[in-house]
Order: sequence, then structure tokens, then C-alpha cells
Amino acid sequence: MRYPPTQPPSHRPPEYRKSQLHRQYTSLLRSTPLILIFQHNNLKSSEWMALRRELTSALRQTDEQQALSTPLSPSIRLQIIRPSIFASALLVADYFHPSTPPNPAEEEAYTHALSQTAHTATRPHKYTHPLRPLLHGPLALLPFPTISPAHLSTALSILAPHPPAFPAPTRRANPGYHDPSTQAGVQKLMLLGARVEGRVFDGEGVRWVGGLEGGMKGMRGRLVGVLG
Repeated sequence: MRYPPTQPPSHRPPEYRKSQLHRQYTSLLRSTPLILIFQHNNLKSSEWMALRRELTSALRQTDEQQALSTPLSPSIRLQIIRPSIFASALLVADYFHPSTPPNPAEEEAYTHALSQTAHTATRPHKYTHPLRPLLHGPLALLPFPTISPAHLSTALSILAPHPPAFPAPTRRANPGYHDPSTQAGVQKLMLLGARVEGRVFDGEGVRWVGGLEGGMKGMRGRLVGVLG
């Protein structure tokens, strides 16, 4: 059976919200080298707004300090996810790498993220992915377009302060961070770990990356040794 090139057959109906989220998560995982994973506990909308406000403000300051030609802060956004759909997209991103182009005349040959081919290929890994133990309960992600220890350090100081390496901003330096809504939001967030260049890091590993010195060049050399 032939299908229109703009609507290939899918294992999951493409018009459903779940399918749209699956495509979105798969794209995010394939294009983002660093993603922090947080568990959140019934944050109010005002608390989410306060956290995002303080995070954006702090990241903009880091952009200025790093004198980046392309600021990173606009691309670093805290977002709530659907864990079960994210887990499925994670399998596709990590375990489905089709090497041959699809043949439109054969349904089995379609190799997009929602295809039956992708579903079949990732099924054996459903319960063995290293991130699977973290993907339970209400979750939020903080994706970074590149691995910048400076921006990671800033994000940790705002969302998951851990003195002395990642202290929270002082009241004098940042009064807004100490607003009740911001503090309530921080207390309801818990850093679970991260996905760094396809590898799983726990909280200590995340803080290690955030503490690397020497900017991007110094960080790459040390990460190659760990991840290689």
C-alpha cells in the first residue's frame, strides 16, 4: 500500500497529542547534549513563574560574563514532561539508528520515530535503559543547547543549590530569589540526574560537570576522558 509522502504510516496515530509530544521529545534528545532531570512536587503556577524568572535572569548574566556571540539563555528553559512518553522517545533516540533510506512502497521500511520499525527495534530495551529508574513521578527537564559548565553552574545555584560549590544567591545580590514563591518552588524541586552526551550522570556527576574550569575548551578535554 502506498502512502502520501507527507503522511507515512505510524505505529502511533500522528494526530494525537501523545504522538506530537513523542516527536518533540525525540528531537530534543537527539539535538541536546545536556539535559537535567528534576522531580517536582505540586508546584503552583506562581512558583513555576518565579523559578523561571530567576533562572532566566541569572543565565542572562552568565551570557554577559562569558561574552558569548550567541547567548545560550534563550534556549535554556525549564519544561514539564510526560515521563512515559519521554521514556519511549528516549529509546528511539538512543537505540534506533536506521542506516538505510526508507522505501515508500513498503510500510515496514519507514524509519521515522513513530514508525512500526522504530517500535520493534526499541522494544527489547524497554526495561534496561540506564535512565529508566529516574523516569517516574512528576518530572521536569532543563535542556542545554551545548555543554557549558558556567551556565550549568548558574542553573544549579538557582534550582538545586549545593554549597559551597553551588551556593544560592544572597538576599543582597538577588532579593527576588528570596521571595516566598521562589523559595517554595526551590524546595519542591529535586535534582535526580542528567543525560550528558548520551550518558547518565547522577547528582554528584552533574555537579562535577558544573564545577569544571577552563571554559568550554577545558571542559571538552576532561569530558572526553570520562565519556570516551
